[in-house]
Amino acid sequence: MHEAVAILARTPATVDALLRGLPDAWIAANEGADTWSPFDVVGHLIQGERTDWLPRVRIILEQGEARAFDKFDRLAQFRESSGRTLASLLDEFASLRRDNLRELDAMGLTDADIERRGRHPAFGVVTLRQLLSTWVAHDLDHVVQISRVLARQYSDEVGTWPASLRITSGEHG
Repeated sequence: MHEAVAILARTPATVDALLRGLPDAWIAANEGADTWSPFDVVGHLIQGERTDWLPRVRIILEQGEARAFDKFDRLAQFRESSGRTLASLLDEFASLRRDNLRELDAMGLTDADIERRGRHPAFGVVTLRQLLSTWVAHDLDHVVQISRVLARQYSDEVGTWPASLRITSGEHG
């Protein structure tokens, strides 16, 4: 639990440091059709804070497997973030995450609680441990995504280096 919170608490500052104050072209950049910009990713992270992580923790603790989690609208950010500034999204994400981590801490979860089970609408039975671990991995995945989108804006500019820059070429290794 402490290891998970160590990452979760740092994500808003990490994303803020990467994005706040960048020109709009960086914030709106994406990787092509049907991909997300850094602006979109921050909106998505906010939706997770509002409707996914803590609500699912509560469902596991209060109802277990008897009630499936509500389906998460992973595209809600396009509707919810419309007309907003990146600065306002970054501020909201930081505030929501801080509040959610305070609430999580106040729950006083025990080792037995961490092993309690809930029901994901698509994946079936999951444990609270798996949910919390996924929250951490989800954060890190989106930090990587933001970094990749930013780096790929220079894909054509790096000259002879693309082979050694996996982030601009899309290769993994």
